[in-house]
Amino acid sequence: MAYETFHSRPAIAYRKGGFQFERRLVPEEAAIAVSVNGTTHAVMMATPADLQDFAVGLILNEGIATTPSDIADLSIEEVEGGIDCRVWLKPERAAGYVARRRQMTGPVGCGLCGVDSLALASPDLAMVRRSFRVRPQAILRGFEELQRQQELSRRTKAVHAAGFCHEEGELVVLREDVGRHNALDKVAGSLALDGRNAASGFLLVTSRVSVELIQKAARMSCAILAAVSAPTDLAIRTAQALGICLVAVARGDEFEIFTHEHGVLGAGEATSDAA
Repeated sequence: MAYETFHSRPAIAYRKGGFQFERRLVPEEAAIAVSVNGTTHAVMMATPADLQDFAVGLILNEGIATTPSDIADLSIEEVEGGIDCRVWLKPERAAGYVARRRQMTGPVGCGLCGVDSLALASPDLAMVRRSFRVRPQAILRGFEELQRQQELSRRTKAVHAAGFCHEEGELVVLREDVGRHNALDKVAGSLALDGRNAASGFLLVTSRVSVELIQKAARMSCAILAAVSAPTDLAIRTAQALGICLVAVARGDEFEIFTHEHGVLGAGEATSDAA
């Protein structure tokens, strides 16, 4: 079932010293539940598009499943108050999820999806191994393609995007959402469902970089993440610890590298301003 992702609404604009009536395209936002084996795992305010990708990517990045083959069934159902993505795990995987649910208390929220334990908020993730170095021009090309193909953003100017690029900067997957975490989860789900290896390319996000985005990249085994805005300090420390090359503040033909600079060709030859 397809859901509307944007609407036209009236607005009063102040332009050139005066007011005028206009119409504005605004993105849809809906309550999207992801339930696992009949129990609600998370409720997120999200763009109602690519919901299969979203559900699969979320449970993979949350560690509930390791591959799409762990899923026995997935259905998208419209319910009172929103949409329910109903995931049923295969029996051998369901037992581990039941044990994890016993540790989850408190209201569901953005990012941590109901996890109330500080230990669970900082998962023990494996170091990501990088198999290639990306050219600076590939990163710039990726962002150029991402910007050009952001249809929902162009219509509404109110959503985030995440993308996955091949080593040379060719954009393979683009997903948009009102939530930056949601957009990246949708990319993860799309890659997993198509059988693509995230280690073969790099990720792009049109947002600031929080620690959750770094953790999601690590779960995807993707060693290069680039963003248009700046990272948090914790995101930098986590990227350094996990072996992720973190590129941020990518604007026009410029960007900054914060960790594992050898992931970008030529970065190791950087000189100081005084040189």
